[in-house]
Amino acid sequence: MFDMSLAGKFYTILCATLVLLLPLPGVAQQVDYSRSQITFVSRQMNVPVEAKFTRFTAQLSFDSANPQASKARIEVDLASFDIGNDEINTDIQGKDWFDTKNFPKATFVSSSVRALGDGRYEARGPLIIKGRTQEVVAPFTVKTDASGNSVFDGAFNIRRLQYNVGERMWRDTELVADEVRVRFRLHTGSKPASTK
Repeated sequence: MFDMSLAGKFYTILCATLVLLLPLPGVAQQVDYSRSQITFVSRQMNVPVEAKFTRFTAQLSFDSANPQASKARIEVDLASFDIGNDEINTDIQGKDWFDTKNFPKATFVSSSVRALGDGRYEARGPLIIKGRTQEVVAPFTVKTDASGNSVFDGAFNIRRLQYNVGERMWRDTELVADEVRVRFRLHTGSKPASTK
């Protein structure tokens, strides 16, 4: 009679061996959230206004020798929007803006990364906000700080109306410009990743 428990053990060992043999897509980077930031600049009645998101997660796997194998996944908690004014912070969570009750996160997942030379790179992939998806191109640089950790620094533009951010009267681009500049600076570190 065939021993099913023995077959189960063999299957477990086989799967574990196959996982060990799989090539890694790059070197996983632990993010130091205490030094990392995601900010953006919009123009309200043609006046630049900067705000930030205080909670986000970033999964990075970067290999400068083989950038095509690099990966990135960034999730932003939209309710963590902070413009320095509690009333505005609350309003931004409403349906006219981020509608955080129904769409709590914005997500970017890289589909490709390529080297541009001189420590410059470019990540492409879908950015999802309020259930709407647009392809974005995010140029960035990679530098090494005094502690030997990597610093990923980049910026790209999006159009808020493509994501339905700012409805009804707020669709008026004379009040709030359509184009928004998103900036990110991600520091890696030896400490385990944990959100702010």
